[in-house]
Amino acid sequence: MKKLINLTKGNRVLYIVAIISIAAATFIAMLEPLIIKITIDSVIGNKPMDVIKPLQKVIRAVGGKEVLITNLWICALSLVTLTCIRGIFLFLSGNFSARAAENISRNMRVKLYDHIQNLPYEYHVKAESGDLIQRCTSDVETVRKFFATQMVEIGRAFFIVVFAIIMMLSLNKKMTIIAMVIVPIIFIFSYVFFYKIKSTFEKADEQEGVLTTILQENLSGVRVVKAFGRQNFEIEKYEKENMKYRDLNFKLVKLESIYWSSSDILCMTQIGLVLVSGIYFAVNGVISLGTLVVFNTYEGMLLWPVRQLGRVLTDMGKMSVSLKRISKILDTPVESEDGKALKSEIKGEIIFENVCFEYEKGNEILKNLTFKVARGETVAIVGPTGSGKSSLVHLLLRLYDYNSGSIKIDGIELKDIERKHMRSNVGIVLQEPFLYSRSIKENIKMAKIHSEDIEIYSAASVAAVHNVITNFEKGYDTVVGEKGVTLSGGQRQRVAIARTLVKDMPILIFDDSLSAVDSETDRIIRGKLKKRSENSTTFLISHRISTVMDADKIIVLNHGKIENIGTHEMLIKKDGIYKRIWEIQTNIDDFTDDAPVSYE
Repeated sequence: MKKLINLTKGNRVLYIVAIISIAAATFIAMLEPLIIKITIDSVIGNKPMDVIKPLQKVIRAVGGKEVLITNLWICALSLVTLTCIRGIFLFLSGNFSARAAENISRNMRVKLYDHIQNLPYEYHVKAESGDLIQRCTSDVETVRKFFATQMVEIGRAFFIVVFAIIMMLSLNKKMTIIAMVIVPIIFIFSYVFFYKIKSTFEKADEQEGVLTTILQENLSGVRVVKAFGRQNFEIEKYEKENMKYRDLNFKLVKLESIYWSSSDILCMTQIGLVLVSGIYFAVNGVISLGTLVVFNTYEGMLLWPVRQLGRVLTDMGKMSVSLKRISKILDTPVESEDGKALKSEIKGEIIFENVCFEYEKGNEILKNLTFKVARGETVAIVGPTGSGKSSLVHLLLRLYDYNSGSIKIDGIELKDIERKHMRSNVGIVLQEPFLYSRSIKENIKMAKIHSEDIEIYSAASVAAVHNVITNFEKGYDTVVGEKGVTLSGGQRQRVAIARTLVKDMPILIFDDSLSAVDSETDRIIRGKLKKRSENSTTFLISHRISTVMDADKIIVLNHGKIENIGTHEMLIKKDGIYKRIWEIQTNIDDFTDDAPVSYE
């Protein structure tokens, strides 16, 4: 309940107006049966008017009972007028509650998106994107629906029960007691139903997240699915999970059917008791016919919110499950900085001293790395798969923090530098670059939003992709499709390189980012990079020796340790991994007739 109240913060005035409006509408609804009672007992019948004083004053104002007898249309007009006024209040209630709910859901979506953006990289590695999408869309929508309808319905039910009981007591106390006999049973039944439906909906919601994840993965990897002819397998996999989701929804429908049918029986039994006792009292002259009709009307009004309690509790159960799933994200700590985090100027000198790092305790990835990189140097990192090359650059970006040792950037401990500041000074190009489904120009501008066209063209030229882009029908305005699917692997990598180069960064990292281009294009890009990035410290990670051989320094990693450090000429004279890779690739090149082709 505390969470519900906190969520209404900033929208409480709207809800107060909505609840006042629903209270007014409910009060007017209680007056309508009294007009019917007066019409039956005192206008058509001969009984004296026995109604509340405010209503007696209204009757006297229109001319009293005699005027009503000769003008029955006044009674009908009164009913129509009250109904119209009630409708206005219902409109106001619905309008204000809907506005409040939309504000809450909008704020929740923004808060979720902002929180997810600032969660640690480690969280995103483990989380399933499909499930996160489910929580940010479907779960938020479930919460919105509850706040749009049921929050006001709870207030409406409260006022109906209170007003109905007051009116019924004013008519006949004995009949009121009879009218309340089965109500506690319905309350208990609804409470039990709430817990049943809550646990079932939680399972259904989790299963919907599984379906969303499968769908998202398959849409992203549709080329792989088609290439390996896995359509039938993936369809069967989806169908299996879909069947589970269907069965859980069937269970929900079954539970709701049991509730509504059972509550119908209980409510009709209650109405039957009131009707039988009312007829008995009417026959014996205890109450009038008008009182019997009005009392049964109030009984129906009383049972409506009691019966609707099941729907309110159903939606509350769904909402609490969705809120719990959303809270799991919001309760996850974001990347935080202490007040001492520095934003010093970064020039590019980097020193590693006995750096150790592990993703999981007991499984060390990097072991006692020690080396120095001067500002403006180009450093290559070479080694077999799993040797820790990418982990090393992850530390520079502060995607992870090292467990021991020291990394100093221009003499300042890396952990003392603000994460966002560090990342804003490091440009990285990955082997599998991510491009948005936007134009090529927009993708390149992401690193520097306000970059001029000349800067974009210059960066693209260095990446040897400018001529390729201009040959497209729409040039730089060509939309590349989701994840850059309309471009080849090499074109995507070169656009990503241009995106990194459009902003001058003191530190550049190329993580096997030239793997999809041919050797000649690789050579051209490296040559232009060397001229363009003379003042930038550059890290090259590659399995291709021709890519790294011109580096000022080559670090050879093996099983998380530094095996060798030196230039290309030094390393090919030493026995080790680098020399073996060089010999293998040289022998392959001897048997390959690869005419140089320029893709500038």
